[in-house]
Amino acid sequence: MDAIKFVANYDSYLEEIRSVVKMELYPIIEELQQIDPHDTIGPDTWFHSENDARGIVWGMFIKRDRVSTKG
Repeated sequence: MDAIKFVANYDSYLEEIRSVVKMELYPIIEELQQIDPHDTIGPDTWFHSENDARGIVWGMFIKRDRVSTKG
């Protein structure tokens, strides 16, 4: 999967996360929706599979969740 497909699927990856997490975590997803996926990866980024691309978005979600639960 190339960077263009990742950018095209970014919102659907966030919706997948929304479908499996508690409502209390929705603000993190809303924060991630404000990020331009072009700023997340480089134009030459290549993923071995779609699961690898999803992993990037899940990682961003988990990192923000850890920050929000520490504060």
